[in-house]
Amino acid sequence: MRGFEYLSPTQIPEVLNLLHTYGDQAKILAGGTDLLVQMQAHEVMPGYVIDLKRVRELQGLRPLPNGGLTIYPLTRIADLAAMDGLHPSFSILREAAQTVGSVQIRNRATIGGNICRAAPSADMVPALLVLNSQIKIMGAAQERWVPLADFFVSPGIAILQPHEILAEIHVPLPPDGGMGTYLKLGPRQTMDLATVGVAAFLRLDSDAAICRDVRIALASVAPKPIRAFEAEKILIGNPLSQSRISQAACQASLEASPITDVYGPDWYKRQMVEILAKRAILEAMKRTRGNNET
Repeated sequence: MRGFEYLSPTQIPEVLNLLHTYGDQAKILAGGTDLLVQMQAHEVMPGYVIDLKRVRELQGLRPLPNGGLTIYPLTRIADLAAMDGLHPSFSILREAAQTVGSVQIRNRATIGGNICRAAPSADMVPALLVLNSQIKIMGAAQERWVPLADFFVSPGIAILQPHEILAEIHVPLPPDGGMGTYLKLGPRQTMDLATVGVAAFLRLDSDAAICRDVRIALASVAPKPIRAFEAEKILIGNPLSQSRISQAACQASLEASPITDVYGPDWYKRQMVEILAKRAILEAMKRTRGNNET
């Protein structure tokens, strides 16, 4: 590992000033589960490492008065995996967090790192996508809010500029009665990256018969995490029959663009998208009906 200067700011303005000064010579250190590995492998060799652990403004969860949730980027995946007492619709976040890495990784990795790595396989991102999350990006001169779906460009590339940081993740309160689930296919479910990841969020009408809202997100089967919008259109406004759900799941597989790699051939991943999408829709429907009955 090449030598570097270690910097440990305590406030956001100090972080932004350091990024403005050093630009692409600097790298942000949050949990370090990705950055330190990359540095040891000489994949990245920053001259300056800016450790965010002492910046208290970037830590924790905050329920909002309107029922939404603000997640700060230094929140550990382990804290999300154990979170309780929030609106039931947010349980999909806990479910996704429980699939990330090992216990040791979850105790170090952060939600901000999981997002900013911009990996197509990021387990937290599909769950956040189906909850219509937005993120706050801060730079020295300005701040901006963008939908999470617009954050990703290609594998490892996001819209975040060298002088900017991810400051907040805002998760709005889901529509009343809606519930979701995240399903992951991998060699060991946890520990490994997802071969295929599927999140689904569903809301039914008052009679639990017609789909009023549905969101489906896919991981590891495209250059970036994606929503399966055409699959969603098949379900919205219609009864959730087995044949219609199967049709939507098939469409989701067509919206994927997987590649052949060490995790499997492209045709296998596409088939697994169809299987997991169907399971996720059915599980979300079951949970939604159960939630409406309580």
